[in-house]
Amino acid sequence: MEKFLIDHYFDLQHYPHSQLFADCTYVWEPLAQLEIFFSTVKLGRIECPIPAGVHLIHPEKISIGKGTILEPGAFIQGPCIIGQNCEVRHGAYIRGYVVAGDYCLIGHASELKNSILLNQVCAAHFNYVGDSILGNRVNLGAGVKLANLRLDHQTVQIAVQKQKVPTNLKKMGAILGDGTQLGCNAVTNPGTVMGKEVFCHPCVTVNGYVPEMAQVKSTHKTVIQEYVDRCCF
Repeated sequence: MEKFLIDHYFDLQHYPHSQLFADCTYVWEPLAQLEIFFSTVKLGRIECPIPAGVHLIHPEKISIGKGTILEPGAFIQGPCIIGQNCEVRHGAYIRGYVVAGDYCLIGHASELKNSILLNQVCAAHFNYVGDSILGNRVNLGAGVKLANLRLDHQTVQIAVQKQKVPTNLKKMGAILGDGTQLGCNAVTNPGTVMGKEVFCHPCVTVNGYVPEMAQVKSTHKTVIQEYVDRCCF
């Protein structure tokens, strides 16, 4: 279980909400603390302009830091915390119980719920982030989906070689360590845990534990056949 300790995945030194991790041992445990966290923090402080067309649901439960840009068409539902100098673009859908650090980007058609984003996270295009934790500088390519619910609705387990590590969570998406990058249209199955600086190629489905500095790629090869005039056959 040592491979799942929080300090193996995240540098919390500059994260403004590090208290989320204070009483936790394993990387997935802060997800279960989100409801308690939001019941204890003071919300309702919005320090950036709210343009016409931005939809805030329960604004008294939303806090947004200085320098953050909200584009018309963004939908933000409380409880929610968005840090300083972030960007929430047109069509972004934040469904509640989301904590985002500073300098994060939540882009067009990206949907987030019950998730923790550290600093400088980028989910810019058509992403789904459900019940997940994204470390500093994590980048999700266009179309990346972090699935959070098993098809059989059983509690999520993490596959490590031939073993299964229980999380006791009904919903859990992905834990992505600092600096990890997922290429376009990659999909993580529920209970995916990636260490720091993992590089995941596009159009890959990932499951279970991936150690830090690893590369994830498909063995499928695309074959391009040059044009042949069929009249010759």
